[in-house]
Amino acid sequence: MKTLLPIVIAALLMSACTPGPEHALGTLERDRITLPAPVSERIAEIAVREGQTVATGDTLLVLEPERTGARLDAARAEAARLRAARDEAQAGPRSESIAEARARVRGAEGVALNARRDFERVRQVVERRVLPAADLDRARANLAAADADAQAAREALALLEHGTRGEQIVQAEAALAAAEANVTALQVDLARTRITAPRAGQVDSLPFEVGDQVPVGTPLAVLLVGDKPYARVYVPQPLRASVRVGTAATVHLQGTDASYPGHVRAIRSEPSFTPYYALAGEDASRLSWLAEIELDAGADSLPVGIPVRAEFAAPQP
Repeated sequence: MKTLLPIVIAALLMSACTPGPEHALGTLERDRITLPAPVSERIAEIAVREGQTVATGDTLLVLEPERTGARLDAARAEAARLRAARDEAQAGPRSESIAEARARVRGAEGVALNARRDFERVRQVVERRVLPAADLDRARANLAAADADAQAAREALALLEHGTRGEQIVQAEAALAAAEANVTALQVDLARTRITAPRAGQVDSLPFEVGDQVPVGTPLAVLLVGDKPYARVYVPQPLRASVRVGTAATVHLQGTDASYPGHVRAIRSEPSFTPYYALAGEDASRLSWLAEIELDAGADSLPVGIPVRAEFAAPQP
């Protein structure tokens, strides 16, 4: 028993002297905005350089606008055609067209009247057995055809006199609306061939050169924005219970004596790296949670990427 006592005491002293994690490590970061390519065009101009400060609305890159401009011209022409078709449908048939249809009705009715008289004459002659019955059949067929032509002419006139149906006007208006929407979309695409800064910030990355052909959605530029940087740190498991949104923190710049007060503005609910359900026992101490610490003052001009160490205030009882 006396032999085991020194070993137990030594083990307790070592466990008491083993320091637990009292800080979180990370880097200084700024909010990033990625500007994707709105259309698949070649880069015609790059107006800025990496590291340059830009204001809202400043031109960053210019894409070749010719193809988008041609599509816009074609869309405008199609919209003009459909607008004229809509106006024609709303106006209805011209008076000259109606007059022409009435003349066709009179002509068809005259032909039908002549065919009826021929039929009566042939019928009388056939009844006296001067002509064969086949002549009467031909006269009857000619009369039916003439009557049908006259009826068709009258229906065509009625169609013109009643004007365009309401459903046709609705269809014409819908087609025009779709064409005008396409024009608006292409106008936006053409305007966006000039890539501008949506917010004031600093150009962090320009991954392409003039002349490069970029697919739609490919990042053309990355901006660092925001009035000041923030610390993005990984909170170890022993500190996680005491760190929450609003917790006061002190951020130290690695390798210097500079430190900045701040507070936690966000912390992830899920741990990083190894999934939590794959860890047990002592392995649980390897878990870490990504957190963001907003610096209160004095950090406006600090560059991003600097390693930092964050210490958190003790939780209030």
